[in-house]
Amino acid sequence: MIHLLKTYEECIAEFGSNHYLDKAIESGRLFKIEKGIYSDEQLPSQLSVVVFKYPNTIMTMESAFYYHGLTDSIPDEYVLCTERNGTKIKDIRIKQIFCQKKLFLIGKSKMEYQGIKLNIYDRERMLIELVRNREKLPYDYYKEIIRSYRDKLFDLDIEKMQEYIRQFPGSKTINEVIAREVF
Repeated sequence: MIHLLKTYEECIAEFGSNHYLDKAIESGRLFKIEKGIYSDEQLPSQLSVVVFKYPNTIMTMESAFYYHGLTDSIPDEYVLCTERNGTKIKDIRIKQIFCQKKLFLIGKSKMEYQGIKLNIYDRERMLIELVRNREKLPYDYYKEIIRSYRDKLFDLDIEKMQEYIRQFPGSKTINEVIAREVF
C-alpha cells in the first residue's frame, strides 16, 4: 500500500480547520512528518518525503546510479539537480547540484522505485554525467559504474545519447571517453 503524503493546505481542506487537523494527529489518524508535511503513516520512507518536498528536482549522480542499479553503494545523501537559478536547498539529507537551464531537462525521466515515483535522469544522461564528473569520483566507484554500463550496453539508446552529448560543452571529449571506456 502506498501511503499518501499531504501538505498543510491539503490537510486543512480535508479536515476543515487547524483544530480538526490537531484532533486527527492526536487520534493517530494522521502524522506530522515535518513542517508542512503530513502522512497517514507514522514513518514514511525518507525517499518519499524528499520526492514530495522537492518535486521540481531531478535525481542525479550517486542517487541516480544507485536507483538505476549501476552500483550497490547506497548514497549517504540524496543528490538532486536543480536549475542554476533555483532556490538553495537547506536540508542535510540533500546534496544539491545546480545545472544550466539549457541542460536541466535533457534526459529527465520518471521512474518508480518501491512504489515511489521520482524524477531521475535516464541512463544515457547519467553516462554523460559520469564522464563529465570522472575526476571528482573515487576511482573504484567510477570503474564499478563503467563496468555496469558495459554490461548494460545493449540497453542503451545510443542515438539518444549522441543527441544529448551534442548539447554539452566538451562533447568531443565526452564522446572519446565513452568510446574508449564503455564501447
